[in-house]
Amino acid sequence: MKGLASGAFVGLVLAGAGLFWWQGKAQVEEAAPPPEIEETGDPQALPSADPGDMRGPDLPEATELTREQRRFFRYDRNRDLQITRREMLSTRTKAFRKLDKDGNNLLTFEEWAVTTVDRFDGADADRDNVLTPEEFRTTAPRRSAKPACRC
Repeated sequence: MKGLASGAFVGLVLAGAGLFWWQGKAQVEEAAPPPEIEETGDPQALPSADPGDMRGPDLPEATELTREQRRFFRYDRNRDLQITRREMLSTRTKAFRKLDKDGNNLLTFEEWAVTTVDRFDGADADRDNVLTPEEFRTTAPRRSAKPACRC
């Protein structure tokens, strides 16, 4: 009972502090003066500036990534150079959704078996329930054709 009362008291104190902070911020924004606008002869004229000898930053250089770096960055979605479990699993969700026929986010043995049997039946060209090396070769994942140049 004592913990409940102290928790309610702390909650009320925090809510009151937040309310005062919010009101104070609103008053500061209301009292802020509007920005000064320089008057020019032509209201349609665009502002201009003379950069003189000023120079902008150098352009970033694109570096070629190794095959392993490209594979790493396929998983590292937020580019923090660390792959979390969530990032690792995120690349497999499309394949999981294809297997999960009823859409309940649970993959049952039956759902997996149906997909596997369908894949086997599709590869078994002569319908003898045996895959020859030539028939098995058709089950390999399709590789996308690489472009001739990376222009």
